[in-house]
Amino acid sequence: MCGRYASIKAPADLADEFRAVDATSGVEPDYNVAPTKNIVAVVQRRPRDADGTPDPDEVERSLRVVKWGLVPSWAKDPKAGARMINARSESAAEKPAFRKALNARRCLIPADGWYEWQRGPEHKQPYYTHYADGASLAMAGLWEFWKPKDDPEGKYPDGLVTAAVLTTAAVGALAQVHDRMPLVLPPSAWDAWLDIDADAAGVAELLVPPTPELVASLELRPVSALVNSVRNNGPELLAEMAPEDVAEPLQLDLLAGPNPQ
Repeated sequence: MCGRYASIKAPADLADEFRAVDATSGVEPDYNVAPTKNIVAVVQRRPRDADGTPDPDEVERSLRVVKWGLVPSWAKDPKAGARMINARSESAAEKPAFRKALNARRCLIPADGWYEWQRGPEHKQPYYTHYADGASLAMAGLWEFWKPKDDPEGKYPDGLVTAAVLTTAAVGALAQVHDRMPLVLPPSAWDAWLDIDADAAGVAELLVPPTPELVASLELRPVSALVNSVRNNGPELLAEMAPEDVAEPLQLDLLAGPNPQ
């Protein structure tokens, strides 16, 4: 699964990296992104005129602020989103909450790295995974628009845009920490994933675990339990723990399989 990640880069830098227009405002670095927070997503849509009519000949890629936790368009209560932060890539096409978004509302969710917890008999050790060269990870995501049928108190005048992170089977040493991981897409797959005209078969080809080449470019390191609390939020969360403080160190070959039982 993916339940915490770091999003540190400035939107202007992300816009350059993802070849997108920055449509965000007031976004601050977040070292401990948690469910229900506002996050940055890369979306691709047809621009609309003043009357709301989409241009059939143009597409625009932009950075948008969305809420983490997908609320299906048919949901009666937006609280449902707190339970839908992740969607399994193997079954999203079959799930009522995700299948429409998978077909028409795919996005990329930039991250500097993500956290996962290795559960041991007497401990829960957090690990931080990121590209060794500092490039942004592009987690495959789905987004949805929700607006209540009745809103007498005017809580949602513009509706609510939410998103979920797709997950897949963990690969190599990542499986030593947890059996699931975010579906990380290489830059070569970004255009295809965001293509609003892509067919189901083309999308399905992207819903696979990362390649050995991508996994080899990742760095995995143990970090302190400070990340366990959403109240903690700073660069100290990314600091690597001393080897002697890690209860059950991993095999540091990212292409290796899980530890033997």
